[in-house]
Amino acid sequence: MDRATIAGILTGVILLGWALAQGGNLRVFWDPPSVAITMGGTLAATLMSFSLSTFLDVMKVAKNVFVRKHGDIKETIATLVSFAEKARREGLLALDADADRLEDPFMQKGIRLVVDGTTQELVKSILETELAFLSFRHKVGQRLFETMGAFAPAFGMLGTLIGLIQMLTVLDKPEQIGPGMATALVTTFYGSVLANLCFLPIAKKLKQASEEEIMIKEAIIEGVLSIQAGDNPRIVQEKLMSFVSPKKRSELRDIRRSPSGMGEVMGGESAAQGRK
Repeated sequence: MDRATIAGILTGVILLGWALAQGGNLRVFWDPPSVAITMGGTLAATLMSFSLSTFLDVMKVAKNVFVRKHGDIKETIATLVSFAEKARREGLLALDADADRLEDPFMQKGIRLVVDGTTQELVKSILETELAFLSFRHKVGQRLFETMGAFAPAFGMLGTLIGLIQMLTVLDKPEQIGPGMATALVTTFYGSVLANLCFLPIAKKLKQASEEEIMIKEAIIEGVLSIQAGDNPRIVQEKLMSFVSPKKRSELRDIRRSPSGMGEVMGGESAAQGRK
């Protein structure tokens, strides 16, 4: 569970609700026709901009905003370094059984290609092609939510214009002008909230998650090619260190290999105890 997303949503909702409650009457902020115009219009325009299958697929993966499951760069580096050590010691074929236990399909494919004797150029081409299409699919999801974030305020303004037009028809009744203006502005309020507290943050969160996942997969490509080339495990580790910030590199300096050949990153006191 991504705690930052949950914290952001709760903070926004609580502060917004508190601010609205200071005005006294929360009922003035509820208007079903305004909801229908804003939500219905945004949904209709989005469906016109994307295919139905694309829309449904993106809605399914939107849960990734709340659940982070694209992996850990430290664990990835540790695993690749352990594979490099085992390949140097026992040969590439010894990685076949370990590949079957990998949970990451991308790394599993790379290791199996290496074990099968695929040329380095072809391994690189296959993995980079898959990564390119993964990036493309991720960008589609980001664009969809960015599109919804652009349409929501627009339909909010459209609802406001409708309300103003209706209000102008009762100028001879001053007592209805104030409530009518409030109702008209509620639609713009809905559009702004949906765009800035929902759609646009989701788009940015998906973009960040995509960048992190792509970075991990780029590290996997570099590690797999280094293993195939027979590089020293220490060289493999130093190459992969470039994918993490200098601040986090100290945590990756100590890597302990388990008997199964899968790496574990040892940091802090755990690393100190592992060296005793």
